[in-house]
Amino acid sequence: MATTMTTSARLKPLGDPAPARPIVDGVRIGHVHLKVADLERALSFYVGVLGFELMQRRGREAAFLSAGGYHHHIALNTWESLGGSPPPPGATGLYHLAILYPTRAALGDALRRVMAAGITLDGASDHGVSEALYLRDYDQNGVELYWDRPRELWPVTPDGHLQMGRLRLDLESLAAEQ
Repeated sequence: MATTMTTSARLKPLGDPAPARPIVDGVRIGHVHLKVADLERALSFYVGVLGFELMQRRGREAAFLSAGGYHHHIALNTWESLGGSPPPPGATGLYHLAILYPTRAALGDALRRVMAAGITLDGASDHGVSEALYLRDYDQNGVELYWDRPRELWPVTPDGHLQMGRLRLDLESLAAEQ
């Protein structure tokens, strides 16, 4: 049975495996750098569909994209992948990059952009802690678009462990979100 946690509570990590010395609180994933086959095609997805801003460009080889004026959240390059194809199913590598939206309304806007571009969703889930859309960019990289519910609403077990789920996400309700 899941309950919700108090605002100040810290989730309890599972104990196996446990780090000898945990990483410092506040460390975050800063950006993702993707190998793409065609820079212009990749820009048409990340800038044209999702709305990221182009912060810097290095000719036809690389581009650095941002949300809100940061130096870059996403970098795209063709240094080792120009004209290449996606890795085959069953290969190791990046499963997906996840783009965190600040509100449900902002995620609803992203859903409307994706639908307007005719991009098919691979899936959509309500994880309890977040609502998420799953799709592929034009290079077939997995992309998750999501928003986090307020931390105090996250489902946890009585002993403080996170209890995420995978429920159906109401896409009509999300698309109507303003």
